[in-house]
Amino acid sequence: MSTPEFFVTPGYGDYMREHLHYSQAVKVGNRVETSGQGGWDDEFQIPTDLAEEIAQAFHNLERTLATAGARWEHVIHVNSYHVGGFPPEVNEAMVKHYRQYMPHHAPIWTQVGVESLGLPTMRVEIRVTAIIP
Repeated sequence: MSTPEFFVTPGYGDYMREHLHYSQAVKVGNRVETSGQGGWDDEFQIPTDLAEEIAQAFHNLERTLATAGARWEHVIHVNSYHVGGFPPEVNEAMVKHYRQYMPHHAPIWTQVGVESLGLPTMRVEIRVTAIIP
């Protein structure tokens, strides 16, 4: 079995590692797992617009995948967690970014409604699994 390698996304990931003692991604062999990525910037500001928050979460995932040597083309599974239910704009934004970031494949997806997330203003958190060929 391969030894796990842990990765920290520069910026917000450094803060999380220092203050909350967790990493943003782990790589075991050719498999990469990310922790949940919210729609925050490096100062943990979250957009008031839900579609912008979802877009930022996808951007943060791209940054986090890159730290472990992976890209969106390697993503096979997505888990998304949503506060406030599933108004049409949630799926519209999610699907828009799936098509943008993964135009040549459709990963499997588990979507879960939750009461709250790690920051009081968060409405979405996304984590992924990637396999690097």
